[in-house]
Amino acid sequence: MRIRDPFLLAMATDSSLPEPLWEDRDVRFDISLQQMKMRPGEILVDRLDSVEDTKGNNGDRGKVLITNLRIIWYSQAVPRVNLSIGFNCVVSISPRTTTSKLRGITESTCVLTKSNNTRFEFIFTNLVTGSPRLFSSLKTVYKAYESSKMYRELKLRGALIHNKQLRLLPKEQIYSKIDGVWNLSSDQGNLGTFFITNVRLVWHANMNESFNVSIPYLQMKYVKIRDSKFGLALVVESSQQSGGYVLGFRIDPAEKLKAALKEIQTLHKVFSACPIFGVEVEQDEEPQPVDDVTIEPVQDDVEVVNEQLPNDAFAAYFADGIKKEDREPVFSPELGLAIEQPPDGFTLANLWEVC
Repeated sequence: MRIRDPFLLAMATDSSLPEPLWEDRDVRFDISLQQMKMRPGEILVDRLDSVEDTKGNNGDRGKVLITNLRIIWYSQAVPRVNLSIGFNCVVSISPRTTTSKLRGITESTCVLTKSNNTRFEFIFTNLVTGSPRLFSSLKTVYKAYESSKMYRELKLRGALIHNKQLRLLPKEQIYSKIDGVWNLSSDQGNLGTFFITNVRLVWHANMNESFNVSIPYLQMKYVKIRDSKFGLALVVESSQQSGGYVLGFRIDPAEKLKAALKEIQTLHKVFSACPIFGVEVEQDEEPQPVDDVTIEPVQDDVEVVNEQLPNDAFAAYFADGIKKEDREPVFSPELGLAIEQPPDGFTLANLWEVC
């Protein structure tokens, strides 16, 4: 395989190791209690105790946990019926009028997502009358997540440097600046500078600031010293989810190289113990500690229509995309012709709305 980008020395081939972070990058159904617990660095931003999963589990009252990485919904009656929606999968969040078994025709929140080339639509209804809190919390956290990708994603040739200085992220601190670092991506190499911070490793070429790379510790699989055709080199391999890139750098003398390796490994270890994901949201109250987030069945004070809930939440969401036959035609007075009957809870006007 030919590597077009001169930054890449090789592609990592070991895919047996599990990805270190999935919470913000997957849509998962009916996850275990262990998977619902928050990983280090994941913070509970908001919690709503009366939310209906209107599309997949209509009539079932549940709870929503909004963290800095994902949206978790679970049924109060049967907690094993749940959803985990990573913010990296979210395409849009918008209001929509729907039909809820607990609220009737009401304003709900539509979350469109895309995961592993499959699109899912989630509709949540806040059962607290007149409260916009669900929609506003989701929009606020999603916006903060989208604006902080530099903390979590490897970046090549970004707007990282200005006048030979690193553009710092919020809460980022520079620990070391190392001059005379050669990037070994070409036969002659490129002379540049290292910035070692508390969240990432950044290199840029001295002759061209736009020729650069930012490697967050979050995506760093390992860093070590290897022998190369240029001599001893500092080698950094990124995780599979960031492309599995292998990048090499030469630092002279050898003592300086070893000191840089030790510092990067130490900062990587510290970061791994308590990651900084960069999603900053102003909160009126302190987030609830993880140990206090319990999942217990509670008595519902709303009369629920006695109808069996779907056993497979994945099938409920996927059903619209695999229907085998058309619905019955009905006359549309708006269009003056016969159309396929819209799905339950939708009107012709809804179909023209873009989420």
